[in-house]
Amino acid sequence: MILDHRKLDAIDLRILAELQADGRITNVELSRRAKITAPPCLRRMRALERPAMSRAIMPNLTPRRWAMR
Repeated sequence: MILDHRKLDAIDLRILAELQADGRITNVELSRRAKITAPPCLRRMRALERPAMSRAIMPNLTPRRWAMR
């Protein structure tokens, strides 16, 4: 599955939302929340991790929060 040639569907967006909320979620839990089985969930997640999509799943970090005190 190559995402460069297609738009994100509702399942991809659900996967991205869950990963953004909890980047350490297991594939089994992610597939349950995305309402698909584990193998296609893992394929979709790996496709979303490709360089073209990597910014979508990087954690949102506030620089001030991580600044040294």
